[in-house]
Amino acid sequence: MLRTASDEVHRVNVAPGSVVTVRDEEWMVTAAEDTPQGTLVHVRGLSDLVRDTSATFYSGLDHITVVDPAHAQIIADSSPGFRLSKLFLETTLRKTPQPTSSGKLTVSTRSMADPLGYQQLAVARALDPAHLRPRILLADAVGLGKTFEIGMILSELAARGRAERILIVTPRHVLEQFQQEMWVHFALPFVRLDSAGIQKVRQKIPATRNPFTYYKRAIVSIDTLKSAQYRAHLERMRWDAVVIDESHNLTNSSTLNNRLASTLAPRTDALILASATPHNGNPSSFAELIRLLDPTAVSPEGEVDEEAVQRLIIRRHRYSPEVAAEVGDQWAERPEPRNLLVSPTPAEDAVASEIADTWLYPTSGISPSTSSNTLFGWTLVKAFLSSPAALAETLAERLKRLDPNRSPAADAEREALKYLQELTAEAQEAPGAKLTRLAEELKAIGVGPRSETRAVVFAERVATLHHLADELKGRLNLKEAAVRILHGGLSDVEQQQIVDEFKRGSSKVRLLITGDMASEGVNLHSECHHLFHYDVPWSLIRIEQRNGRIDRYGQLRPPQIATLLLQPNHERFRGDIRVFTNLIKKEHAAHKVLGDAASLMGKHSVAAEEKVVMTALQKGQDVDQIIPEPQAVSEDDDGAWGHYLALFDEANSPAEDTTAVDHASLAPRESLYGSDLEYLEEALRQAFDDPYTKLGWTNYSPQSAIAELTVTEDIRDLRRRLEHLPQDYVSERKVLQKLKLATTPVEGRRQLEHARREESITWPGAHFLGPLHPVLDWAADRALADMSRNQVLALRARVAAPTFLMMGTVTNRRGHLLSRAFMTATRLYVMPLESLGEWLEETGLTHRLTNPGHIDVAPLTADLPAAITKARDHLESSNEMHRAHAEQLLNNWLERASRWEQEADVLVSRQELKSRRARIAEEKHLAEDLRPAQNLVRPLLALVPEGAA
Repeated sequence: MLRTASDEVHRVNVAPGSVVTVRDEEWMVTAAEDTPQGTLVHVRGLSDLVRDTSATFYSGLDHITVVDPAHAQIIADSSPGFRLSKLFLETTLRKTPQPTSSGKLTVSTRSMADPLGYQQLAVARALDPAHLRPRILLADAVGLGKTFEIGMILSELAARGRAERILIVTPRHVLEQFQQEMWVHFALPFVRLDSAGIQKVRQKIPATRNPFTYYKRAIVSIDTLKSAQYRAHLERMRWDAVVIDESHNLTNSSTLNNRLASTLAPRTDALILASATPHNGNPSSFAELIRLLDPTAVSPEGEVDEEAVQRLIIRRHRYSPEVAAEVGDQWAERPEPRNLLVSPTPAEDAVASEIADTWLYPTSGISPSTSSNTLFGWTLVKAFLSSPAALAETLAERLKRLDPNRSPAADAEREALKYLQELTAEAQEAPGAKLTRLAEELKAIGVGPRSETRAVVFAERVATLHHLADELKGRLNLKEAAVRILHGGLSDVEQQQIVDEFKRGSSKVRLLITGDMASEGVNLHSECHHLFHYDVPWSLIRIEQRNGRIDRYGQLRPPQIATLLLQPNHERFRGDIRVFTNLIKKEHAAHKVLGDAASLMGKHSVAAEEKVVMTALQKGQDVDQIIPEPQAVSEDDDGAWGHYLALFDEANSPAEDTTAVDHASLAPRESLYGSDLEYLEEALRQAFDDPYTKLGWTNYSPQSAIAELTVTEDIRDLRRRLEHLPQDYVSERKVLQKLKLATTPVEGRRQLEHARREESITWPGAHFLGPLHPVLDWAADRALADMSRNQVLALRARVAAPTFLMMGTVTNRRGHLLSRAFMTATRLYVMPLESLGEWLEETGLTHRLTNPGHIDVAPLTADLPAAITKARDHLESSNEMHRAHAEQLLNNWLERASRWEQEADVLVSRQELKSRRARIAEEKHLAEDLRPAQNLVRPLLALVPEGAA
């Protein structure tokens, strides 16, 4: 029945798990929330016409009838071994969200990820029920696996019914890597909106339609989101979870990146930021990151609340006790890096002398530079130390920008530049000394046409990258396909393809020559443990970021890192080279002692560190004068960030006892089946009777732990679900024809490793059958297709008297499950279950059962209404604690927001006050939706004693 706008808005009391009828069809509620148009009810179809269809209804527009569980129909289960009852109970347990009041880990510990306690700690911190919402900055140092921590958090949110709509924002060159890790390890499918993905979207949906309403889970680059079209789309969306990788790029409040993040932050329940360098030395920039997570954690004056730092940020490094105790031989120790001092060719030496005598230490006392940049001479040094090709490019660019009015000063600089240009051209005529040494080193480690050895070479300038690629192919006798160049000027698809090729063992790539765009986020360690710095970044942070591409968890061979340093004969220039040598040594020492090179200089920014080094060179200072020894770095030396680091250490100290994480934070398994495979097979038998013949179902376990089924025309509903998986995986593995499953984590890893090493496709041939795999949902739905959700199955079990198994839930206005309790009930009493798993064992439901036949359901039907009433009364009283806790969390946050607004009243003249108050208002509106709203009691099974008539 359609309601008119003039009618009073009608609301319904529903919660996930409720059964409703709308438009004469039966639906199961998956989520519900209050809106101005009434209760917004998200449902999945149950009756034949709408089965498996997802829909959304407003109670203000549609007549929504909640099916009263007290009037449920009790039917005797006639299936072999009460298979239908067990499948129904197991499916209900799996599809009912985990309560937000539980911080325990469930599905992430059963994914295809190594069970590392320090990562589990990060997940537990993000899900801590003592906090209002999942908001966290993952600031672990390079190499610890922040992407896996993100996947674990998202999978746990999915288990809690809080991850239906997810947006992941990453740098463009890691879009595919991120997408693949989310699906392969956690069975979380995302559509990849790179340039190719966007073209596919335009073919599928109208240009005016918001793509984020069509794709509920998307992974996209921040560059794509910068377009005005996408910003408008984002402003109309609300997300369950938003992830922003490399979030240090958001800190400047005047940038478009920050405005995008500020648009997303108040429109999502969960917000996960990730950055190994979250502090750039500027307190206001750091406060901006904290403000994204919780605007009340930063005062109107811009001061960060210390308690918020401990609550909102988690940071560890390679040698943190909880990390070092676990990584073991899965992270080989990095040896001392090698500094390779190279004598220049005579032509290169002439260039160095000219730069020194004319631009750095002019004999006349005055540099010819007319640039406002007083350090321009060192810009020439930086380019020269990269390569003569890079210097030639710099000189050409400077000549273009010179004053066209031909002033005497400009003419003098032009003449000096042209002379240096001539010397540089002469240096380019013969092979460079560094290039020759690099070729020798690459040959020495085995890089060649008949070798599997791979190496990555970093250089700052694109001109240097092309120069190296052109020369090294011939010197190493490598074919075109064996050498790849990676830099920011390539398209996102090209960048992803190159990274994928280098990581794949079966590819022909042996040499990756890359700029610093690949120093963040890219994992290059799977097939490589050799890295060369062809030029030295003048920043410890950048050196550490580069090294972290191969020096990270999962690197089984000691990372071999070498730096090539040209050593001119000019005395003062030669002295400067010692600074760069010491930079490499300092980074390694900081890595060993502090686990974090950014702490050493206290600048926490690549640009800031480069400026300090350049200034020191200009002043003739030694590196020890600007960079302390790691052992000497203290909280006082490191300023505000050092203080925050101390807070992190304090907050993370419980993780030293990793057994506490492994046991106290892991939820007990509550299942009637020994494995996901056993559950899947039972569902297939129930749905298809003979899945071996009808589906080509094959289970090779335990010999190879592989199972597979043919996606026939008779199961088009499975095909529809599989179409939402990553498109590259679907097409390359022909998933819509045959679905192959790895049934153990060990086999899943073996399949992934085989694809990476032996095949031209990095997607595994058999995907790990984890708890979130969509095939499990599909099989269960098919098995229970003929059962109405307002039916209660009756079976025989080890109970003393006829008993109902009930589930009671409390949800908030957003439809999130706040608490969940199980109880047994009769018409006379209710018995809460402290452990459902133990009860399942005691009643025999976890064992093989025999179904002897007839069960008289009449007495059960008569007792059900009274049992429901008893259960509801018990739920109302027992859940008061959970309701009070949720209200307290919300009220605490709202009090902080009110204090913030009161303090802000005296700052009305501040330009940013209006937008920040608007942000607080948005957050308050979102927070109000988290108030407890609805109770629901649902009968799950009716059990009679085994010997009853």
